[in-house]
Amino acid sequence: MSLVVHERYSLAACNTFGVRAEARWYAEAHDDAEVLQALLEAGRLGVPLQVLGGGSNIVLTRDQQALVLRMCSRGVRVLADDGEQALVEAEAGEPWHPFVRHCLAAGFSGLENLSLIPGTVGAAPIQNVGAYGVEVKDVLHELTALDRQTGELRIFSRADCAFAYRDSLFKRQVGRFLILRVRFALRRHGPLCLDYGPIRQRLAALGIERPTAADVSRVVCAIRAEKLPDPKVLGNAGSFFKNPLVSASVADRLRAAYPSLVAYPQADGQVKLAAGWLIEQAGWKGYRDGDVGVHHLQALVLVNHGQATGEQVIDLARRIQQDIAQRFGVALEMEPNIL
Repeated sequence: MSLVVHERYSLAACNTFGVRAEARWYAEAHDDAEVLQALLEAGRLGVPLQVLGGGSNIVLTRDQQALVLRMCSRGVRVLADDGEQALVEAEAGEPWHPFVRHCLAAGFSGLENLSLIPGTVGAAPIQNVGAYGVEVKDVLHELTALDRQTGELRIFSRADCAFAYRDSLFKRQVGRFLILRVRFALRRHGPLCLDYGPIRQRLAALGIERPTAADVSRVVCAIRAEKLPDPKVLGNAGSFFKNPLVSASVADRLRAAYPSLVAYPQADGQVKLAAGWLIEQAGWKGYRDGDVGVHHLQALVLVNHGQATGEQVIDLARRIQQDIAQRFGVALEMEPNIL
């Protein structure tokens, strides 16, 4: 294929918030060759190369004076399968949830708790996406990325990715590495992660005593569908704030004032607080200011009711941050990337 570059291209359909913005130049890469073409073209045009996946973890606050490249590569391959463990590779442009379903249909487990997460395979390691007790780092084996500084292809092991909570080397070194494909270590038989209470409760309500990975996926999809708005219906980027980590003393202070505090002790002695609980306690749940607001069922989700701008979304997020800091003495960090 040969790269097709569009000028003055609307990005409204390229971000799940549905924010209206325009790319000075826009192209889609279906393979490695088109990625390299895009790098050369950006240089020729004298603009930065801005890479997008599914657009589910960004807030566009202005038109992009760049060559916006959307990763559209496709392909899923089983590289190894000994009957117990399997190594599965997926191209960066593969939509995440269909990839999870593909693996489950093939009899591979490990990704079921990450069902129904929007976005693409290539974007998932950047944020180290996670849900219901599982993160991408738990199943990632290695990935291939293009080093835009040197032009070389590099293989990153799980350790090389320097994963942390909703964080990675790729998020910290913004724009340097362009992920091309990811390999996952999955299982045919293995323990399921059922630590998240509602998963166990839903399985029990369905009378499922010995759940399969597919059962867990169906339950996770049902829970997410009830809690989180569909971006095709109501623009959003999922959870907008990270769950803050605080010291045990701060958690004790808050628990004394708020006995119903939702908090999770961590192995390193810190305590993870539920950002959604803090936001709801502060009265923001269901708040609306024009077309920007906080979802009425999930306080962790900011939404676009129609014509909200990226600047309005960020303004609301900052007001919430300031309020939570004043009320609880806790700093909230935004999850999405602000462009």
